[in-house]
Amino acid sequence: MRDNTQAEILAAGAVAAFTVDLLVYPLDTIKTRYQSQGIVGQPGRPAPVSYGLRGLYQGIGSVVFATLPAAAIFFFSYESAKSALKFSLPSTAPQPAIHALASAGAELASCTVLTPAEVIKQNAQVLQRSSSSGHSRSSSIEALHMVWRSEGGAGRRLWTGYTALVARNLPFTALQFPLFEIFRGQIWNWKRGGAESSHTRNDYTDSDQLQDTRQSKETRQNGLKSALVETGLVTGASAAVSGSLAALLTTPLDVAKTRIMLNAGSSSAPETTWEITSRIVRKEGVRGIFRGAMLRGTWTALGSGLYLGSYEMAKIWLKGTSPDHPNFS
Repeated sequence: MRDNTQAEILAAGAVAAFTVDLLVYPLDTIKTRYQSQGIVGQPGRPAPVSYGLRGLYQGIGSVVFATLPAAAIFFFSYESAKSALKFSLPSTAPQPAIHALASAGAELASCTVLTPAEVIKQNAQVLQRSSSSGHSRSSSIEALHMVWRSEGGAGRRLWTGYTALVARNLPFTALQFPLFEIFRGQIWNWKRGGAESSHTRNDYTDSDQLQDTRQSKETRQNGLKSALVETGLVTGASAAVSGSLAALLTTPLDVAKTRIMLNAGSSSAPETTWEITSRIVRKEGVRGIFRGAMLRGTWTALGSGLYLGSYEMAKIWLKGTSPDHPNFS
């Protein structure tokens, strides 16, 4: 993979992550607070009272700080793994399996960076803060101090939820990305009369609309704009559908992850995903482990659509305006 291509992937992933974090974070806060019922409200864990704009963005600092490198690691690992697997595996290997394996490896790498931020974020999201309380310290700093003072120390508690995060994200990405590639390929085939696959469509974006050096500057710019809009719509729709389906199916793992990470700031001993899930089923039934499923499916559809849509658009824009690209002018 060329050095400038690597930089494009890293930059595109960072742009996509930052855009989505800011836009859908309030929905994630509401989901966390809803799933935290049964933990928040217990002694030492007061229920959140602020649903104003500031309250809904509690913990955003830790996410912005960690998501940018985590997203860059994920997309670079995903794209690299796809290329490596296509080269090393037989040509008859099913594409969904390649995408699932590539996304799983990328998730393992990105979760090492994302886990501490997720622990701080989710504990910050349920802190009791009101507009009249005079809090001036960042909610992320308060959550970090709470985790730091917990039994076992910050080093252990900040990575308490790694296994739970991986247990949720691996099935999620293993479902989402193959579905995403299938849906995107089908939409492109439908738009092109069934003559092209998703892989061919990626080539179309770079070669047909961006590589015709005989066109005028204005025509090339119009072609770039057209490619950006079309790719954003197709990618966004494919990501929204695949993301919402994967989110609904993996909600029990998300509920368990939320409870585990919120326990990182308490004095109780850490529990495994299986222990948490079993206790929720005993006390709350199946409805308990699917708490927030519709909310999670909705915000994941919005987030995935914006995330992957802006990521693919950023890649095309970076390639189309790169000084070493044939169409740069």
